[in-house]
Amino acid sequence: MVNWKFVQNLWNHPAGPKTIHFWAPTFKWTLSGANIFNFSNPPDAVSYPQQTAFAVAGFIGARYCMVIRPKNWNLFTNNFALGCTGTYQLARKLHHDY
Repeated sequence: MVNWKFVQNLWNHPAGPKTIHFWAPTFKWTLSGANIFNFSNPPDAVSYPQQTAFAVAGFIGARYCMVIRPKNWNLFTNNFALGCTGTYQLARKLHHDY
């Protein structure tokens, strides 16, 4: 059974599907997805500058999402995932190099 009140509230939310505040983070998920797909690549193909930028930008962005109003949970989880995947890639590269 569909809860139409929930659907209506989601649709009319200030960060809902009618706004750029929904679609920008939704398409940004491709960065985290690409990083996850690259987990199977050899660690010597990982770029320190790129993964550092992903990790730092992800965690700074996640912190920012906790301060803004209204809270945009799609953007928060996206940024947090980007920070985590960047950190994991950096750890793989560091473990391989040292």
